[in-house]
Amino acid sequence: MDLENATTVHRRGMLIAAAGALVLSFDAVLVRLAATDGWNVAFWRGWGIAASMGLLALLHREPWRPANRREVFAALAAAGLYGLNTALFVLSVSLTRAANTVVILSCAPFFAALFSWLFLGERVRPRTLAAIVVSIAGVAIVFAGSVGGGTLLGDALAIVLCVSLGGAFTVLRRFPSIPRIPLTCGSGMVAGVMAWPFAEPLTLSAVSYGWLALMGLAQMPLASVLLMTSTRYLPSPEVSLFLLIETVLAPVWVWGAVGEEPPPLTLVGAVLVLGAIAVHSWLSLRRVAPLRATT
Repeated sequence: MDLENATTVHRRGMLIAAAGALVLSFDAVLVRLAATDGWNVAFWRGWGIAASMGLLALLHREPWRPANRREVFAALAAAGLYGLNTALFVLSVSLTRAANTVVILSCAPFFAALFSWLFLGERVRPRTLAAIVVSIAGVAIVFAGSVGGGTLLGDALAIVLCVSLGGAFTVLRRFPSIPRIPLTCGSGMVAGVMAWPFAEPLTLSAVSYGWLALMGLAQMPLASVLLMTSTRYLPSPEVSLFLLIETVLAPVWVWGAVGEEPPPLTLVGAVLVLGAIAVHSWLSLRRVAPLRATT
């Protein structure tokens, strides 16, 4: 590939990834605007994602022939973990400040690195270990700001979400041939089924149904498709760098829409976590760039 074409492809990937992260950043504010119990949001969000991504899977006709039984179990495990993540995100945002949830969630790639080391035997680079330590310090500061504020449960659910998402990343890294669109559809079904016993899905206002429809049928599917498409043009470290857009913008949208101001310690923790991720991603890109230049 000549330099001009490579630049065009890279620019296209950057635009797609930035658009996907921007759309994703409205996730937390839509949960707030739905103005209903977290289980109701998880129910309708899950089934909305299942419906929209199921239709996309039918249109896309992505074939998948599992190589062995382990790959089938891995697909089921990944769908289960992502479904759990969908429910946990909604419940966490419902029980704590949106800023707390997205700051803690931004540490998920580092949990994936730890799990890849533990279960896949992949070496964790010193820069990743350093970023993990700094991020954990940032999350601890976020927790310190929640003591006595009644939001510790929401923060704890965000930690569980972070670990679960890291596990899902690890499964998909081990089995890269698992198709993402049907997987996302299955995860929506899992979330819907999980929330069913605790939800009262037919008791909501028309306004709530409108926000939930926007979230499940449009916002989440569009964000997922854009981010999945961007990986065709950009290396994974660069795509993950664009996800910082959600971490920064999601609290801003919630603040503007419902007046939920992030506490000072959450902002301090965010600076540590975002700084660790940004430096780590930048160092990773410096390593990836020479490799891309030779292809």
